[in-house]
Amino acid sequence: MKGIELPPLTEDFTADPVELFFDLAYVFAFSQLVALLIEDPSWSGVGKAALLFGLLWLPWQQLTWAANAVSGNGRPVRALFLIATVVSIPMAASTSTAFEGGGNVFAVALTGIMLIGFAMQTLGITENTDYRRAIFSWIGPNAIAIAVLVVGSFFDGTTRLAFWLGTAAIVLWAMVRAAEGEWIVRAGHFAERHGLIIIIALGEVIVAIGIPVVATLQKGDGLAFATVSALLASGGFAGLLWWAYFDRPSPGLEFAASKLSLKNAGQYIRDVYTWAHAPLVAGIILSAAALEEIALHPRDPVHLEFRLMLAGGLFLFLIGVYVAVWRAFRAQARERLIGAIVIAALLFLGGSLEGVLLLTIVVVIMFFVLVIEHRRVERLQLHSQLEA
Repeated sequence: MKGIELPPLTEDFTADPVELFFDLAYVFAFSQLVALLIEDPSWSGVGKAALLFGLLWLPWQQLTWAANAVSGNGRPVRALFLIATVVSIPMAASTSTAFEGGGNVFAVALTGIMLIGFAMQTLGITENTDYRRAIFSWIGPNAIAIAVLVVGSFFDGTTRLAFWLGTAAIVLWAMVRAAEGEWIVRAGHFAERHGLIIIIALGEVIVAIGIPVVATLQKGDGLAFATVSALLASGGFAGLLWWAYFDRPSPGLEFAASKLSLKNAGQYIRDVYTWAHAPLVAGIILSAAALEEIALHPRDPVHLEFRLMLAGGLFLFLIGVYVAVWRAFRAQARERLIGAIVIAALLFLGGSLEGVLLLTIVVVIMFFVLVIEHRRVERLQLHSQLEA
């Protein structure tokens, strides 16, 4: 193999294939969250799913920041990612039982991934490294946080919940504290990694709406027109979410990050990617649970809890984009905010409508919201060009 030439380690780089390989375990984990939401659609169930998502978001972010600090195509980094992928499988498998018998497995596996991320993040540190202090200011409190996580896993019920909420609080404090330091930020890498996790979440939407197809075909009944219509509407919903992020916001956020100094880059990445993308991804997962329920019962009115999930998921997605765009450009994506409010009102009041009809109306409103936004932005750009 010595004759094979490898590309140089450039200043900025795209995500290495091993990073996408690591993400595959998150397909499994996200499917477990959707199953939890469908099994327990109460406020308590949604709250527990939200906490679990936050805990799952932590090791994914740790490895993303770590791989950004060192070259992703270096063999030591790839080896660590492969080990982390192996460890992430029991973490994902125990997600659905994390508040029951699987709490120990979930906490220990998550801790293992975090420790691997710490090791990866320190690979490039020398005495002359500018971001040495920033890295250790992040690792220190996180070591305490994961210790609290593991200890909490040995308790049951409310006590475990309290410990894990404490873990989340410590991590948030660490994010605020560490972002004040100087970090190496490769904008292209961060943008691609977060684009990939959105694709992973959207893939869970496809899995969720495909379940009714499998169940129906196994019965030998074929697919009813209502089921096909619900699948098409769900596919349109997922496609519009893809367009709403990747058409304009994603490249814009990356471009804004590429122009920042090291002093401001850490805070920007934390705010726009680590924080604002969390509700964005969580919203997709929440919507997937509602879409699965609609696809299973397309002719029935949608129960209030699943209508709230669809409204809440869409609102989280749109508000995540709204906050990111505001943080980057001080520009308001007001059409999205108005659209989210209109859809929320429709879903709250549309309890008598069939699921497939309700979802179709939501998709139509989303489509027009994006068209109106596009036309407004195009007019603004044209006006700016004429003034120049």
